[in-house]
Amino acid sequence: MMTQILIPVVTMAALGLTFGAGLAYALKIFGIEVDPKTALIITKLPGANCGACGKAGCAGFADALVKGEAVPSGCPVTNSEARKAIAEILGIEDTLKLKQIAAVRCSGGNKAKDKYVYHGIKSCRAASLVFGGYKACAFGCLGFGDCVEVCPFDAITMGDDGLPHVDPERCTACGNCVKACPKGLFTLIAEKNVYYVACSSTDPGGAKAKVCSASCIACKKCEKACPVSAIKVDANLSRFDYQKCQNIGKCFEVCPTKVIKKR
Repeated sequence: MMTQILIPVVTMAALGLTFGAGLAYALKIFGIEVDPKTALIITKLPGANCGACGKAGCAGFADALVKGEAVPSGCPVTNSEARKAIAEILGIEDTLKLKQIAAVRCSGGNKAKDKYVYHGIKSCRAASLVFGGYKACAFGCLGFGDCVEVCPFDAITMGDDGLPHVDPERCTACGNCVKACPKGLFTLIAEKNVYYVACSSTDPGGAKAKVCSASCIACKKCEKACPVSAIKVDANLSRFDYQKCQNIGKCFEVCPTKVIKKR
């Protein structure tokens, strides 16, 4: 009885040792050596693997840094302390990058009319494939929260108004929401720019007003009120020139539909 138990145990142990030795040999022959700098830099990165740097995760970005193909500020998720530490490892000077925050260019949500009743998959991308979405405004947010699902930092939540809301404290400008929105409603704006236009429709003002009570109607009141000419109506939509904008806020005060938002 004891022999029947020992034979399979010894056999499995022998196989384990054989395979272990084989793997160790294969690793020695074919294994890829990791640069010590790369390994150290990986410990300084957030580990979110969000892809905002344009590389295949944090390890790919670390490798690009060591090869001189990227700079520490290329990762929008790292804080200033981490960027400084990475720069010291690389022996370079840290280049400061202005913090950006995602903004939603739509104020419609529940205020925008529907053109049909949608019963399909609860996904903005899926809904947009059915005649461009169920909203009467072709540019409007569909409200299913694809942006919420892809945000690795829990910076976006869906509100009772049917629109996504960005928490500026949590947002790292990784850009995942920009890629996920089928309507292209997300944009990244420098933190220093307080105001933005929460509408993206270029339809004529009258046509927009019929389908959404919270749209830019191209009335030009903001344009006339701005003392530094930092906002202009172009293609039926108010647009900021952030090179000129001084955050005075006159545009915000006069906008009749309140689509100029303040963060």
